[in-house]
Amino acid sequence: MFEIKAESEKSLARLGIIHTAHGPIQTPAFAPVGSQGTIKALPHLMVKELGAQLMLINAYHLFLRPGIEVIQKMGGVHSFISWDKPLLSDSGGYQIYSLSPLVKVKQEGVRFSSHLDGDKIFVTPKDIVDIQLKLGTDIMMPLDYFVPYPYEKQDLAEAVSLTSKWARLSREHFLKQNTSQQLWGITQGSIEWEFRKKSIQELMEIGFDGYALGGLGIGEPKTQFFETVQKSTSLLPKDKPRYLMGIGYIKDIIRAVELGVDFFDCVLPTRNARNGTLFTSKGRLVIKNKKYEKDPRPLDKDCDCYTCRHFSRSYLRHLYERSEISSSILNTIHNLYFYLDIFHKIRQAIQTNSLDRLKKKITNKEENES
Repeated sequence: MFEIKAESEKSLARLGIIHTAHGPIQTPAFAPVGSQGTIKALPHLMVKELGAQLMLINAYHLFLRPGIEVIQKMGGVHSFISWDKPLLSDSGGYQIYSLSPLVKVKQEGVRFSSHLDGDKIFVTPKDIVDIQLKLGTDIMMPLDYFVPYPYEKQDLAEAVSLTSKWARLSREHFLKQNTSQQLWGITQGSIEWEFRKKSIQELMEIGFDGYALGGLGIGEPKTQFFETVQKSTSLLPKDKPRYLMGIGYIKDIIRAVELGVDFFDCVLPTRNARNGTLFTSKGRLVIKNKKYEKDPRPLDKDCDCYTCRHFSRSYLRHLYERSEISSSILNTIHNLYFYLDIFHKIRQAIQTNSLDRLKKKITNKEENES
């Protein structure tokens, strides 16, 4: 299911291919987030034209609306949303964190109070696997649990223990199914290496099709974050894809790629686009700023996206100030093109052993304002 095609001579970066029932994914790869089965502000055709190899959807949200029965009746989630490329489904583990006042975690599973209408929903690790089997996504994630940073060590230990317990139940149930879908494991432990190591070892003992590093990028010190990633990739199996969940800043992504990470997702490019923050080769650009009111230049003269080829900063500011729908569309086109193009360049740089040069070119500009 995972094939390594090339490895960097200067770092731990590698080129690979994740084979799925709906086509290959060239790695390092970035999954745009379409929780509800859509990338906000863009039709699927445009998402594909921008270079997306796959999309991330959220099993929790689709379970609530429109419901699994509806999606099954429409032939599965690929048919329902009319997307013929790979799909990765998140399990809802993040919602335990983000909806914490509405959630009760037990040994057997999780009780949610629906954020839509308050209805009580109890799901077990097996339920989450069944939901994703019915969705028909290519890559599934098991139910997991992580605690906010900063944390009490006892709470962290309990989260690791529960995640491993749920992972085993999920994998045992998954292996009883006749499916071409993949189930990846999620390791926890934050930046406490004794806990992260324990989680990795327990999940490797269970055996998964890929391994994710969860519960990171939520406020912990950056040096310890990267130290955890480095130690983790050195311990994880070489012949399985490695997924760093929810990390979106380009400089962090490139550093993680150098440490052997293959797969990423984040709402950063699309959410920022709708809020008027654009990423360019010269740094970030906040389009609402008055200095762009009469600026005839494109967002980025070095960008070949539709937005940059046709529209000025002045016009894009006008659209944003007027709250026009086309503001979100054009901004999202640019940001998503920028991210997916960066990943294309990352793959090229690994092939030519020039990732360090790409890193220097990009990261020293990322925090500047264009």
